[in-house]
Amino acid sequence: MPSVSRSRTIRVGLVAGEPIRTAGLASVFEVPAEEGKPWLVPVTGTVAELLSGSVPEYIVVDLHESTGLEAVETIHRMRPEIRLIVIGPQGDDELVLSAIMAGVRGYLDPSAGPEVVRQAIEVVTSGSIWAPRRMLSRLIDRLLKVPDLSLANGSQLTLRERQVMELILSARSNREIAAELGIEERTVKSYVGRLMRKAGADNRIKLSMSALGQAFHPERGRESTDPPQYS
Repeated sequence: MPSVSRSRTIRVGLVAGEPIRTAGLASVFEVPAEEGKPWLVPVTGTVAELLSGSVPEYIVVDLHESTGLEAVETIHRMRPEIRLIVIGPQGDDELVLSAIMAGVRGYLDPSAGPEVVRQAIEVVTSGSIWAPRRMLSRLIDRLLKVPDLSLANGSQLTLRERQVMELILSARSNREIAAELGIEERTVKSYVGRLMRKAGADNRIKLSMSALGQAFHPERGRESTDPPQYS
């Protein structure tokens, strides 16, 4: 994927309820953007305020705030195109998995420091998924245990495509994937394109969700009576 121009500005809404938590989240944006990355601008307010006027592309929701879950549901219902990052309880793996499968793009626990929060937001705004490392490992383990992994249209993955898919789920860039697998970056782009076509996806998030859905519901890939397709 091409690098994002540094001149681009991305507005990130913050829903935290308590002023002190809102201030803590806002401080994450005090660090200037690195070269090649977009400028992240925090926008604080209630859900109603954020969904009126110029709506931000991304919203961070603190689930520890009493109306956190309600806020997530309201945003999904009214503006499903908004990418959500949530801060929720630590150790509740089922909640993390449910949130990701429901379309949440990032999940952070309360122990995450400012640097980690900033990194998570940058990963999500670049088109990947952010989740606790143990959960990403679990997801990848599940993928590895599906012998005939396929995506949305039943197209099965080659060994190399599986390797690329695993690294995409680990939030690796095309350059990092190329270095990890010892192949050219343009070759990685070709594999990513093939994976997107097989998944019927037009971005990495949709591609990742297709793979995660198959990992947790492998029987979906076997519902069709058509013979498997190989690349």
